[in-house]
Amino acid sequence: MELKEIRRRMREKYLETDKKSGALFLLAVLVEEVGELAEAVRKEEKQNIAEELTDVLFMVLSVANFFEVDIEERLIEKYIKKDPSSRWDLPF
Repeated sequence: MELKEIRRRMREKYLETDKKSGALFLLAVLVEEVGELAEAVRKEEKQNIAEELTDVLFMVLSVANFFEVDIEERLIEKYIKKDPSSRWDLPF
């Protein structure tokens, strides 16, 4: 299943609840999930990393649906068609 289809199904299932919760609540949950991911990475807990990555992606897609952002197209445009890696401050 493609990301666009996953986002469509999530929109059907969760958008009304997300609208009632509001954008700031969604953002707060996303930040919380990123914190949980950071903790799992710090501890190198692979199973928890997988779980938290899933939660972070879910929240990113929820925010995209809330604001009607075509996140798939932006992702392709920014990171597949273009290559911003030359601007990254990497340690190597």
